Amino acid sequence: MSYYQPGIECASQEQIKKWQDERLVKQVQHVWDSVPYYRKKMEEVGVSPADIQSAADLHKLPFLTKDDLRECYPYGLLAKPLSECIRIQSTSGTTGKRVVAFYTQHDIDLWEDCCARAIMAAGGTNEDVCHVSYGYGLFTGGPGLNGGSHKVGCLTLPMSSGNTERQLQFMVDLGSTILCCTPSYAAYLGESAQEAGLQDKLKLKAGIFGAEAWTEEMRRDIEKKLGIKAYDIYGLTEISGPGVSFECEEQTGMHINEDHFIAEIINPETGEVLPEGEKGELVFTSITKEAFPLLRYRTRDICVLSRKKCSCGRTHVKMSKPMGRSDDMLIIRGVNVFPSQIETVLLAQGFPPNYQIIVDRVNNTDTFDINVEMPPEIFSDTVRDVTAREKELVAALKAMLGIVAKVHLMAPKSIQRSEGKAVRVVDKRKLF
Repeated sequence: MSYYQPGIECASQEQIKKWQDERLVKQVQHVWDSVPYYRKKMEEVGVSPADIQSAADLHKLPFLTKDDLRECYPYGLLAKPLSECIRIQSTSGTTGKRVVAFYTQHDIDLWEDCCARAIMAAGGTNEDVCHVSYGYGLFTGGPGLNGGSHKVGCLTLPMSSGNTERQLQFMVDLGSTILCCTPSYAAYLGESAQEAGLQDKLKLKAGIFGAEAWTEEMRRDIEKKLGIKAYDIYGLTEISGPGVSFECEEQTGMHINEDHFIAEIINPETGEVLPEGEKGELVFTSITKEAFPLLRYRTRDICVLSRKKCSCGRTHVKMSKPMGRSDDMLIIRGVNVFPSQIETVLLAQGFPPNYQIIVDRVNNTDTFDINVEMPPEIFSDTVRDVTAREKELVAALKAMLGIVAKVHLMAPKSIQRSEGKAVRVVDKRKLF
């Protein structure tokens, strides 16, 4: 069974609320009956299914975190018999031990519906050639967009990541029109297309990029290099995968599929639910998933929710592009630093989004180094000019962050490229 219906993204607020109320009540009972671990968590805070009569009661439920998922690995949060599960997917493991999520066929169908909505919001139709360069296998990116592309009826190229020369060859030969991959790999493909002199041969019109943080400056850089409109997509393996939310042509936030997920914004320190428009940590509740339904899962992503009317006609609430994370935020010399802040400065100063932050501790003092790759035009400048650019960059970073970073300008292509999630931060302090 699929909940997807044409035009569902334009449903009235009254209809959305009705769906959420009915499905949340059903989901809480399902979790209570099927997941002893979560039933115990509910009992510890004195809550039972009878206490949840609508989405207005959501705040009564306890939170789930990635620590809970690790503690329950592998089957502790499974809410359906294994005989009814047809697939697992897994997190990338970039922030610790992998987390395994389970799917019934029903879950797969709903997930692919959500990804299909994202492709259609980017202008996709059955006339398009969808070039999927997200990784396949355990990572959700490839399978999710692949299935969504099939739902739309696109000719789907299941390229996976890597082998950039072949990627570009297929883009040209098969006339790819929609590119799906991480933003860092999109930037690399654009750079590689420029070097190979293939820009005029590309037929790309849109790109759907996610799985890692990226700035508006990086968006414009990718759009210029590939000659496309770049759309953001958001998701977590724990919740389903990409397609939890997606951008429309307005590019002012990502519409959350509210018929499947209830979003909250909380104070990351206190857990207090914040009103619409305030910045805080994003929390999701799955209301249609069967095998791995998470209630009030703390994503650690910092963003804002908005119900401002959208020109595209979709009525589902929008989430802003994540502004950082509450758990991978760097605290350097007592100052909160997000990698996205650094990327914003680099792109504004004319540098490519190829950089690496290295933090260490020497004699009980944090060191803060940023390796930044120079564009060819700066690399060809005189040593004096390069030194001046370096000083300008140090000053701009200090103005943004409030602390001084030691900047190291490096030759073009000297920082290893990523075909998956880019490794932006090396925090050596964790070794102590």
